Order: sequence, then C-alpha cells, then structure tokens
Amino acid sequence: ILSGLVGSEMCIRDRIMASEYSDNALAENGPRSLADLFFSFTLLALQGFGGVLAIVQRELVEKKKWLTPEQFVEDWAVAQIMPGPNVVNMSIIVGGRHFGLAGAMAALSGMLLLPLLLILAIAIVYAPFAHYPPVVDALRGMGAVAAGLILATGVKLARALKRNPLGPGLCAVLGALCFSGVALARLPLIYPLFGLGLISCILAYRKLASCCLLYTSPSPRDQRGS
Repeated sequence: ILSGLVGSEMCIRDRIMASEYSDNALAENGPRSLADLFFSFTLLALQGFGGVLAIVQRELVEKKKWLTPEQFVEDWAVAQIMPGPNVVNMSIIVGGRHFGLAGAMAALSGMLLLPLLLILAIAIVYAPFAHYPPVVDALRGMGAVAAGLILATGVKLARALKRNPLGPGLCAVLGALCFSGVALARLPLIYPLFGLGLISCILAYRKLASCCLLYTSPSPRDQRGS
C-alpha cells in the first residue's frame, strides 16, 4: 500500500511537471525587463474600469501571451483565494515568476502607483457631483457593462477546462453550485470557497492518483513473467 501511495504521488508530480512544461512551451513570451513589467501593469490598471478580469485576460493571454489560458485560470484561482484584490495578487504572481522579488515589486508598483494618483484626483472632482441623478445613472450603466465583460471572459476561460483533471462536466457542476451559493443563496464567499474548493481538490487528487495507479500497475503478462 505504501509503495502504491508513493508511486501515485510521484506520478502526480510527473503529470504536473509535464503540464507545466507544455504550458511553458506554449507561452514562451514573457516580460523583457522590470520596466516592461512596470509599464505593462500600469497600462493594464488604467484600463480596468469595473471589468478588470476581462482586461487582465485580454492583455496577459491574448495580446502579450505571457500566459496560456490554462495558466491564467490556475493563477487567477490562486489570486482569488489570497487576501487582497485579485488583480494585485495576479500582478505579484506574474512578476515574481519571471524576475523574483524585484519583478513582484515592479508589477505591484505599476498596478498601484499611477492609478492611486488618478483615483485621488477623480475623488476630489467627483465628490461635489456624487448625488446628481445623471452621475448616479451613468455609474449604474457602467456597472452593467462591467458585468457583461466579466460574463464574456468567463465564457472564454471555460474552454481551458477541457484539460482539467475533473473534466468539463464536473467543473460545470461545481461552478453552478458556487454561483448558486454566492448569487442566489447569498452565502458568504468563504463557505463556497473553502467548501467547494476543498471538495474539488480532493476529487482532482483522487482522479490523478487513480489514473496514475492504473498506468503504473503491472499487466497480467508481466505478473506471469515474474
């Protein structure tokens, strides 16, 4: 039993390493320097009015090709469960992956420095007009546009689930349960996050372990020969 567990653990690790290698082969483009990281995330932050997920996916995956769709889904999932804004966590992940601590700080500075100054200026100008009905209606319209951007990005990212160990069907069920818990039942995010997240991690581990055990188990011919 112990040897089987160790074998499955090694097989899972090999599968993960092979997946990372193939993803890196698909996404060979990366930031050329710390300045490239800083200015890229500065421009990204200046575009993120509400629909930040759509902007991040388009810039990092479709335009710059720093990440494959599979890598983006995995990194965004990690960014979501960490404390702090998702896009800020994402910038730290991407910057740290390419240039270590200096890259993480450069990406974080690009994400926060200029947008912070702009937000302070906008807050000063917006405060006297915050209660005017046209301004309130305009902000509501922007919220609807942002919701549409996020929905469209979710549909794009769903294609990356084809390579998920759980399969598209089970991923869709888990996603529907999470949506029902957060949007319909109004549960605090921590319950679906750790409840469904823990279940999905266990199911994925068992799936990979069972596949690896079947792959590494000796055939009847080998058993007769031994």
